[in-house]
Amino acid sequence: MKMDKNTIFGLVIIAAILIGFSLWNKPSQKELAARKKTEDSLRKIQKQDSLKLVQNKAVKESAAKKTDTTAKSNNKAAVPNPKDTTKAAVAGTNLGLFSKATTGEKAFYTIENELLKIKLASKGGRVYSVELKKFKTYDKRPLILFDGDSTVFNINFYTENKNVSTKDLYFRPFWYGNAKGNHLNVKGTDSISFGMRLYADTSARSDTSKKYIEYLYTLKGNSYMMGMKINFSNMQSVFAANTMSMPLDWMVKPLPQEKDVKTERNASTIYYKFLEDDVDYLSETTDKQKNLETKVKWIGFKQQFFTSVFIADKSFNNAKIETKTDKENPKYVKQMSASIDMPYDNTATCSIPTHFYFGPTQYKTLRQYHLDLERQIPLGWSFFLMQWINRFAVIPVFNFLEGFNINYGIIILILTILLKIVLFPIAFRTYKSSAKMRVLKPEIDEIGQKFPKKEDAMKKQQATMALYKKAGVNPMAGCLPMLLQFPILISLFRFFPASIELRQQSFLWATDLSTYDSIWNFGFNVPFYGDHMSLFTLLMTVSTIIYTKINSDMMGQTNQMPGMKVMMYLMPVVFLGVFNSFAAGLSYYYFLANVITFGQMYVIRRFIDEEAIHRQIQENRKKPDAPKKSGFQQRLEEMAKKRGYNPKK
Repeated sequence: MKMDKNTIFGLVIIAAILIGFSLWNKPSQKELAARKKTEDSLRKIQKQDSLKLVQNKAVKESAAKKTDTTAKSNNKAAVPNPKDTTKAAVAGTNLGLFSKATTGEKAFYTIENELLKIKLASKGGRVYSVELKKFKTYDKRPLILFDGDSTVFNINFYTENKNVSTKDLYFRPFWYGNAKGNHLNVKGTDSISFGMRLYADTSARSDTSKKYIEYLYTLKGNSYMMGMKINFSNMQSVFAANTMSMPLDWMVKPLPQEKDVKTERNASTIYYKFLEDDVDYLSETTDKQKNLETKVKWIGFKQQFFTSVFIADKSFNNAKIETKTDKENPKYVKQMSASIDMPYDNTATCSIPTHFYFGPTQYKTLRQYHLDLERQIPLGWSFFLMQWINRFAVIPVFNFLEGFNINYGIIILILTILLKIVLFPIAFRTYKSSAKMRVLKPEIDEIGQKFPKKEDAMKKQQATMALYKKAGVNPMAGCLPMLLQFPILISLFRFFPASIELRQQSFLWATDLSTYDSIWNFGFNVPFYGDHMSLFTLLMTVSTIIYTKINSDMMGQTNQMPGMKVMMYLMPVVFLGVFNSFAAGLSYYYFLANVITFGQMYVIRRFIDEEAIHRQIQENRKKPDAPKKSGFQQRLEEMAKKRGYNPKK
């Protein structure tokens, strides 16, 4: 086969893609783990020593400590929620300094801005629920990421030979500045701070104690980011002197937000970023757990279009993350949990600064924080061509067209037209190559008749390749254009299902372009197909079959490879089942791409003179000498001769 410039360039492109792909995915986590191995081992030993010191200290101090059963609430820092005076108690109230915190007022406090409404609970002092005010669920209810028992935020520690869990204890509110009341609102450029304190009782009035653990929440106007400082005030005598870390458990069971819970589950998992490494994630489709043995910058519990991210201003020491799925329970998407080891400095004013991001997985929103949070959007990050196409071509064009306030179905149409215009030179080259193959079809058919037997398949193949060589036609010339188009097809395959911009955007009969369109719900499940019929998927499948037929005729293919021909027509049918539950925007795009391709074929065919191509091929065949070999092919033959191989024998 003739090795011309197109073939050589194609081989170079393929090699570059493979090499780039390998370098891009080169793991570095093991190197980090090796460097931190000694440090982690030392930390474990220190934790064990810390526990022993706490136990010894408890024996000496238990006789001197007395629990004061009287608590007063006339100080500003201990105002209960007047709307809920229900009292509750924790089983086993003998927690030493924290015994009084086992009973308290079940109260809630709300802080909100233009984007977030965050409810805080007195029990555990934790974020009880988060509502995204600019979004709704698929059935138009308020969009709440999690609430109530679907979340845990807990610090575990030992004191006085007792294991204390903050999730079981009652915190007291503390207002900063001029803020008052149980519902605080901030707008614009302002910010508010609100504290939840867990006091260690040392006097008759626990709320006057200077020993406490505080969750200090800070919320700015018009932001999805909430600051959270975990403050330890004068706790150095409560914890062992050599305490170097503080274990924290964070668990969330995200509530369903989309129409198709199965698709939402398959797009939900835990993402994480190492301090000195790239972003990674657990499998979306299977339950997984993993030990993150080096410093971690952030951990995100991501759903299909929304995410909750816990961010260290500096870093966490390490973490253990895990996902669990209860496929029979549609109440929750899945369970995501993280056991985090936070660095702790046992001083009078130890503070661990962190942040929470509660918001959409929108590229331009996440990108502004410069924390690689946008890596939670599956844009094909593992393959540089795909992510470049999405980041620097598709997303900018998409965002630009959004500014004109036009329907998203029209935006997809315009985007498809623009992409086809850019790819038109490639399409023209492909068609021209297919025209050469088509004019040679009669000669190829003659070769097939000359070698009709199966045992002569090799002779038929050799005769065919000799014909191509004599005529100056490269049958692989059309492969390079297809290779260049492939990354774009895969990039858009990743972009549309992950694009929150399409969420709840209607077009024609589709009520939501981010999920499947259904024109008929069966009421039962059809194996490999589903319980509904997507019209956009049907249109995509039919147009793909038509395109396959037209392309096959254009290439002048014969029955040399009947198995391959069957496969070409079978693949669109397979896609019918696969795409039936995919985003309607994706099927709509592929349908548009096929329709525009038909138009391109019609236009190109009018400008290509196949008779002139045929005359040129016939002139090439009349030449006595074979077409000149490419330099690359000549070098290959020279190398073979040096090794003792003679191609003429």
